[in-house]
Amino acid sequence: MLKITNLSVEYKGNLALDDISLDIPAATCTGIIGPNGAGKSTLMKSILEMVPVKSGKATIDNQPIKNFKRKIAYVAQRSEIDLSFPITVFDTVLTGTYPNLKLFQNPGKKEKEKTHQALHRLGLDAFKDKPLSDLSGGQLQRVFIARALAQEADYYFLDEPFVGIDMISEKIIIKILEELRQEGKSVIIVHHNLHNVKEYFDYLIILNKKLVCADYIPQCFTNKNLQSAYGEALGNVIIKESEV
Repeated sequence: MLKITNLSVEYKGNLALDDISLDIPAATCTGIIGPNGAGKSTLMKSILEMVPVKSGKATIDNQPIKNFKRKIAYVAQRSEIDLSFPITVFDTVLTGTYPNLKLFQNPGKKEKEKTHQALHRLGLDAFKDKPLSDLSGGQLQRVFIARALAQEADYYFLDEPFVGIDMISEKIIIKILEELRQEGKSVIIVHHNLHNVKEYFDYLIILNKKLVCADYIPQCFTNKNLQSAYGEALGNVIIKESEV
């Protein structure tokens, strides 16, 4: 279980996250939702020790996150990735195997086979020799998901993976994430489209700098909680269209 205890993050004197405490059960697909500026990506990055925290901590099975670095895969927002770097799809996915290599060890036959398998699962066999700069947004996102698969992690953190991608890629990615959950892996996703929350997730975190709710979908995805996070008018519209 991933446990967050009294987590606060401050930027330039302003609280980005205010005393967040919650548990994320293992083997769930968890969505993190909230309005713009709610601290969704900040929560994810603070769990992964990518940003400094003012107070609090995150643990997995009561152990520090640093003990699980090799078993945690992170897929950043595409806007944070340098796509001008001259690297092929295959070599990009191959880097997913690096965390499990020993010091000064080069990837060998086993790592290359894992790379081929990950590419195949994401429908990218035909693109393996192409540079990243030749791919569409959806194809790129599948590459980064494939890289995460090649790592063979237990926890998968994805920051806005469905932004700016085609429906085919989104369906492929959702299928893979569901397979990971069925394999006992934990998937945590920063998400913005509230209309498919019930379809994509079984556990939900609703934020607006403070924690609004962290629970399974039937208990968390409610009028009251959405109104608390987004405001009453927007919450009613979301609920009506989502048929919650």
